[in-house]
Amino acid sequence: MFIKKSISSEEKLSILSNDSKYDLACACAPEKSEHRRRSKEDKWIYPVVLPSGGKTFLFKTLLSNGCINNCKYCPLRVNADTKRCALTPEELVKLFLSYYKNRKVSGLFLSSAVTDNPDGTMERINRAALMLRRDNFRGYIHLKIIPGASDAAIRKAVSLASAVSLNIETAGEDNFKALSTTKNYLRDIINPTRLISRLTKKGSFFHNVKHTTQFVVGASRETDREIVKYSGTLYGELNLDRIYFSSYQRGAGSSDVYGEHSGCTNSELLIREHRLYQADWLLRKYGFSAEEIPFSGNGNLSLEVDPKEMWARGHPEFFPVNINCAGKLELLRVPGIGLVVADRILKFRENNAKIRELRDLGRLNKTLKKAIPYIVF
Repeated sequence: MFIKKSISSEEKLSILSNDSKYDLACACAPEKSEHRRRSKEDKWIYPVVLPSGGKTFLFKTLLSNGCINNCKYCPLRVNADTKRCALTPEELVKLFLSYYKNRKVSGLFLSSAVTDNPDGTMERINRAALMLRRDNFRGYIHLKIIPGASDAAIRKAVSLASAVSLNIETAGEDNFKALSTTKNYLRDIINPTRLISRLTKKGSFFHNVKHTTQFVVGASRETDREIVKYSGTLYGELNLDRIYFSSYQRGAGSSDVYGEHSGCTNSELLIREHRLYQADWLLRKYGFSAEEIPFSGNGNLSLEVDPKEMWARGHPEFFPVNINCAGKLELLRVPGIGLVVADRILKFRENNAKIRELRDLGRLNKTLKKAIPYIVF
């Protein structure tokens, strides 16, 4: 047997950047051009859309994958059989700057498993960010807030970051207890989320810092209805900028986690994740409220039909919509009409032109054809 007593920083990075793939709180997008990709060095590179509308590529990794928590859905939980290692903040900064100076990345997403205690882990995350800022790096830094971190540690992270995220993981305390016995839902998740919301709200000193979170879908017994309800509250009352959804993949967690014997296949869970993103889009961009999102009898979104089309089927009184005089929010209620087509319609009308058929708006593709039963000219 050959025992390797130490591994290089690059070898650690290879392990830790791969393990960071389980956290999506910066890396999902509706366009393929915005999805993560592997670099030539086999690292995950994550694109993000900036508030200005530009894009940056993120260097994404954990500082450590050695964890004291027992979150049942997590492949890095305390009793999981996985290769453990850690980077020091100094190693991380050196590695990042080498990628940055070679123009391979232009931003950083930094997270970590909880190696000793929340504040000890946050201190190392914050120290790495502080070293970069003192080195005159003014680019994009997304810092993960560790559940249970002190208010002081959270404030420090917010002061250093372009964006921060604390994963809520599931909807409600009962569902959360089924996933972890080492974290407290109110103390470690909800209260810190409220603090970040206060620190980054409009008009505050840190109002430019983005605030996101993530749900793990299907690990516990939560329904899509519960997730969407929580999402509505997070957007409406706590002003989060973005919510991400990561479907639980069977085999990743412990044998007693609900997701292992729920009866859902990985394929079905991925479709469920996709439907939640569609519902989230309705909340953030299309003017829907959480109460308007339609669910099946089991409390979940339909796997066969997208939520906007399900809403349209259930509200015949709203249709048909006159495409030549409806407002933007009315147009966005029509299946097949998204933000781009709605803006195209409004621009068409600004030029005092009457739309006589859908082909006037461009190529009649499969998506746009969905609008035919719901509109008049």
